[in-house]
Amino acid sequence: MKRPPIFGLMAEFESPTELLLASRKAYAEGYRRLDAYSPFPIEEVGEAIGHHHSRVPLVVLVGGLLGGIGGYLMQYWISALNYPINVGGRPLNSWPAFIVVTFEMTILGGALFAVFGMLALNRLPMPYHPVFNVERFAFASKDRFFLCIQANDPRFDRAQTEKFLQSLNPKQVSEVPH
Repeated sequence: MKRPPIFGLMAEFESPTELLLASRKAYAEGYRRLDAYSPFPIEEVGEAIGHHHSRVPLVVLVGGLLGGIGGYLMQYWISALNYPINVGGRPLNSWPAFIVVTFEMTILGGALFAVFGMLALNRLPMPYHPVFNVERFAFASKDRFFLCIQANDPRFDRAQTEKFLQSLNPKQVSEVPH
């Protein structure tokens, strides 16, 4: 697939309310490959641009299950197969004795999968992103709000998208080069 000549178009807004309204209108217009940037989290904007769910809970569940199963199997292998010692006539596979380590391995597996899953799903670390090429984007961490519609969106047409963004009354519309 050929890479578009630009990354997208970005509109700058002065308030979170303007960004929220613009996000809702862009989503209603049919744009799906868009992102919003603000100096603080705005939950409604995430919902407005279609980010309704996260895969992190599923990743944590898988990590917890793998950690718990791995902890139990490790103890079973050690106690029953590799180095069996019969102490006081107890069975070699004594699951009540394995509960604590199994629980701790479940927590450890879930925590590690949560951290690395979050990093992977957010594509981090990412030292470079095309939006950093826009000079005005430096204000995104101070007091400005940005909505970026990516060029790989199926509905993206350079002229129509720019006209649409201008209709939202932004402070400025900028081209985002690669």
